Amino acid sequence: MTPFERGLRERIATDGPITVEAYMDACNSYYYATRDPLGARGDFTTAPEVSQMFGELVGAALADCWTRAGSPADALYAELGPGRGTLAADALKVLRSAGFAGEVHLVETSPVLHDLQARSVPDAQWHDSIHALPDRPLLLVANEFLDALPVRQFVGVSERHVISLSGGLAFDRDGEIVERSPQREAAVRQIAQRLVRDGGVGLLIDYGHERSAPGDTLQAVRGHAFAPVFDKPGEQDLTSHVDFGAVSRAVTAAGASLTALATQREWLNRLSIGARAATLANANPERAAELAAAVQRLTGRDRMGELFKVMAVHAPQWPEPAGFA
Repeated sequence: MTPFERGLRERIATDGPITVEAYMDACNSYYYATRDPLGARGDFTTAPEVSQMFGELVGAALADCWTRAGSPADALYAELGPGRGTLAADALKVLRSAGFAGEVHLVETSPVLHDLQARSVPDAQWHDSIHALPDRPLLLVANEFLDALPVRQFVGVSERHVISLSGGLAFDRDGEIVERSPQREAAVRQIAQRLVRDGGVGLLIDYGHERSAPGDTLQAVRGHAFAPVFDKPGEQDLTSHVDFGAVSRAVTAAGASLTALATQREWLNRLSIGARAATLANANPERAAELAAAVQRLTGRDRMGELFKVMAVHAPQWPEPAGFA
């Protein structure tokens, strides 16, 4: 048993059962603070780590939107939960080539990932919260950020809790689960309010479902495979599927504009990922097979293409980004 798990069990023994939200929050706070979870040696691989094309197309979409908004000189690039900084580095290459000279601001709480991001984006500035971002127009990206924010689970009118049972951890009740994520909705609402006030656009990219519906989507991933959620607490990534219906309601309530929800496959294809792959393959014939495999992984119906969704939030006075119609 790890010291973290021992502490968690002692907390439950002393204070009583904890909510699913509290369990997920505690586990992920420890998990992300103590390791680099990405890549072959980690627990999962995100789209920016699959191929440079993903970050480049994110950068192209932001650059196009920024240009059509009049190229405001005070705009800045912001990313929430930027991993190793791979997406930021690839996106900024395209943004810089389009004339964007704004600052780079990253919202990150993990000291381990902060150090890795500093290698990829050495001129960045770091913050612990969305609230701390400067009051300027934002070109914002949140890729696989919302799924890691904790959820509350309910069975009927009763909230589900985590208890200590027979030397392990367990849920205190089962049945039809309804999930809510106040922290996720608060983050999205804050993004939308900032965009309404200061201008800009935000790309939200994550796995999830379009409409709110009952269901237990809490899951754990370790070593690139699913694992029981109570197996090795704090040593695996806990996430849940993003309820984009709830996200949409939070955005519109804040007064921001919202695009239609697109699958990652639709969005990347509309941004011409195939043409970008062909250009790279022509310049680097030895990479042709690698690039084709990356396109398939990012857009394949049975890979990331259908599970992952993309939605853009933007200030009412800013244009809708490309890729959604």
